[in-house]
Amino acid sequence: MSNGQTSLAYLQTKWGLSPGTVSPGCFASVMATGIISVGAHLKGLAVLSTILFWLAVVLYIFFLTLVSWRACSHSEELRTDLHNPSKAFGFFTFVAATNVLATALEGQDHFRFALTIFSLGLIAWLILGYLIPFSAVLGSSSPILSQVNGTWFVCVVAAQSVAVAASGLMTSLPDQDTASGVSFGSVLAVIAVIAWSVGIGLYLVCAVFVGMRALLHRIGPEDLDAPYWVMMGALAISVVAGSKILEGGTSPIFSATTVIITGASAILWAISTWLIPALVIAGLWRHFRHRIPLGYSAGLWSMVFPLGMYSVASTNVGKVDGVPIISWIGAQWYWIALTVWAIVFAAMVWSFIKSMSARASVSGTAG
Repeated sequence: MSNGQTSLAYLQTKWGLSPGTVSPGCFASVMATGIISVGAHLKGLAVLSTILFWLAVVLYIFFLTLVSWRACSHSEELRTDLHNPSKAFGFFTFVAATNVLATALEGQDHFRFALTIFSLGLIAWLILGYLIPFSAVLGSSSPILSQVNGTWFVCVVAAQSVAVAASGLMTSLPDQDTASGVSFGSVLAVIAVIAWSVGIGLYLVCAVFVGMRALLHRIGPEDLDAPYWVMMGALAISVVAGSKILEGGTSPIFSATTVIITGASAILWAISTWLIPALVIAGLWRHFRHRIPLGYSAGLWSMVFPLGMYSVASTNVGKVDGVPIISWIGAQWYWIALTVWAIVFAAMVWSFIKSMSARASVSGTAG
């Protein structure tokens, strides 16, 4: 086997960087990098925000190319993943990543580009929002409960990412009310409230499924991996969506839901805060008590995104509710999220370089 063939085989089995093996949740790295960029923008770190944003764009284009290639040349494997309850919900990372980029663009005052990207994310959410539950839950031929995992909460993140992007775009619109009382801003308002409400409902459904999994099927240390952090991230982005809606102006549908969203956002922020120590303890139990090796895997990006989102959520809800201590928590937490992002990114690069060097050495010896 040649060096090129050996390297390609390794990429396929270990990294999934090929059309035939790319993971449904591959856009998690885009989500993580994008939300850290948004956090940097909120802190006034313009240069860092720009660098991270363009890195997220490069990752987005790269994985979009692989997924598109897979849809054309490996459609059977793609359909298999769609019917796999443990993998299918990872496809929602595309929706969330797309809307995170739209939110970043909106924050940088690139309204037209943000609206275009948001439109893509909205269409993808509408399609996957019906396709994934029917294919993975109703269309699966294997038992469902034993395959429930943290990736299921990505469907919540996808819904709330639509709410965040829609409400953010609405605040950038001029007053466009027509004689009939209909405006593009009111359309965005309706989309935001619907997506937020659907996201809350989906969180409750996913929590019930995870609870049933815990009661009926043992969740061992090998199962309690990084994607379970999305449980917290889904709450955090729900808080961000709620705060964005509360900032969204005077739309009648916003006014009608203000009391509900205000109370829910405060409660969800409190629960997400409580979950962080629990998830840290679970990680220590997994890696130190049961000695499961802690090395780089693509799933680690599922932990980075919730950390970054918690920082943004705390900053936003503290500002909207007028509670400076919560904003302070968000501002300080950003450095933790950025540090974890940097560690995971460095681990990814180092693992890639180290593994490719090792494979090249083995190939040279065999040759």
